[in-house]
Amino acid sequence: MAKFNDAQIKNKPLGFRIFECVTGKQTSRKSYQTVVLLLTFVAYTMYHATRKTTSVVKGVLDPETAKLGFSAIWRPRQSTTLFGSKRVGRGWAPFDGSDGTAMLGEIDVAFLAVYSFGMYFAGHLGDRIDLRILLTIGMLGTGVFTSLFGVGYWLDVHSFVYFLVIQMVAGMFQSTGWPSVVAVVGNWFGKRKRGLIMGIWNAHTSVGNISGSLIASALLKYGWGWSFVVPGLMMCVAGILVFLFLPTSPEVAGVGKEEEISKSKEKENGSLEQPLLRAEAEAENKEKGTAVGFLEAWRIPGVMPFALCLFFAKLVAYTFLYWLPFYISHTPIGGVYLSDSTAGTLSTLFDVGGVLGGILAGHISDSLDARAITAASFMYCAIPALFLYRVYGSVSLAWNISLMFIVGMIVNGPYALITTAVSADLGTHGSLQGNSRALATVTAIIDGTGSVGAAIGPLLTGYISARSWGAVFTMLMAAALLAGLLLTKLVVTEVRAKMSAAVRAETVLV
Repeated sequence: MAKFNDAQIKNKPLGFRIFECVTGKQTSRKSYQTVVLLLTFVAYTMYHATRKTTSVVKGVLDPETAKLGFSAIWRPRQSTTLFGSKRVGRGWAPFDGSDGTAMLGEIDVAFLAVYSFGMYFAGHLGDRIDLRILLTIGMLGTGVFTSLFGVGYWLDVHSFVYFLVIQMVAGMFQSTGWPSVVAVVGNWFGKRKRGLIMGIWNAHTSVGNISGSLIASALLKYGWGWSFVVPGLMMCVAGILVFLFLPTSPEVAGVGKEEEISKSKEKENGSLEQPLLRAEAEAENKEKGTAVGFLEAWRIPGVMPFALCLFFAKLVAYTFLYWLPFYISHTPIGGVYLSDSTAGTLSTLFDVGGVLGGILAGHISDSLDARAITAASFMYCAIPALFLYRVYGSVSLAWNISLMFIVGMIVNGPYALITTAVSADLGTHGSLQGNSRALATVTAIIDGTGSVGAAIGPLLTGYISARSWGAVFTMLMAAALLAGLLLTKLVVTEVRAKMSAAVRAETVLV
């Protein structure tokens, strides 16, 4: 049994210290890895569950706006202040006014704007402080402010400013999530089959959306406030578990070189047991004691095109995340309008497709060893998929379900691939010369840039949808096209590499 010094024991999460003290046994490396996968999966599932509730509740807050229309983006509000709008029917003031859809869109963009810019800072912090503490603070803050949004139901709050500020603060806390969980998983797992492994792990995004939709939809009949408070409390519980049990790296857990398998066995069995960087490189980096700077991370080859591609990919994905239940409830399917609760439940099929899409994209990119080709191909396929869903999704419930599943699979595939395997690849790029303190920063840059697009998509949808949902889908198809085109240079490079490898193989055979 390996022995560890007091510093190593002190760095372990409190839950493991208590567990090992009671049992008298050291936790194995594989057990730590299992806990890391489960806790980070649960953590980000809850991030998305709390994020999804707004889209489900939209139809309750603003049930009439889609029928009234919206004349222009810069049209003045119906009231003279930000604290309300003219009542036009059932719903919840101030969102039941004739500009309610636009107001909901503004809340979405405020949340996502703070989220996207906050992520740059969160990534910077993540490479410099304890990721467990950063993630815990983010989860507890997200849970509290998600609940406060729902508390407005019982306090009878009708202030637009209240809901706007609550969502902005929630966005700030939400920004800590993604850079932290990717960096932690990257510290524990190696490169072999990274696309497939992280594609499966990335199912937490869709699982969170699905669970958030189901919980929020089920609780609507008790009052829309419960749709926020219950997920918020669940997030707080998950945050406490992360604080107690999440080991952020093998060094923190005290399972370093003493419990690592031999290099020959690592090569034989693959690199699942390897850290992302060689131990020698990590030791070298510790001597340097510096993390990669923000501008230096931007200059890593591939970061900028993938970040810009994700800008448009997330614009499409998050438009569905925030507006799909609203679109379903305001579009006759087979000549029938579905209830808000049913629409929220039905929209989960988009995320079910997203689970398969993330796994499929990861597996294909591993098999081809071509991340850019895979991501670009998915984005190009999203164009006809979006067109078919808009044209034929209202024919019948069966058509809607089938096409929604396909759209979810194709749209979420490249989104999942870029935010996981691609980010991890670039965060350990050869140009870093072994610097291991770049993963959170690179992840934050890529996903932060993508989140700017995620903010713009729902905002534009809030204005455009009041005039024409057809125009919204045209915007989404154009975004998918641009996402694919931005990877053209990388695609060409990968194709040339494949052709060169094929030529060399033929030469050897000859």
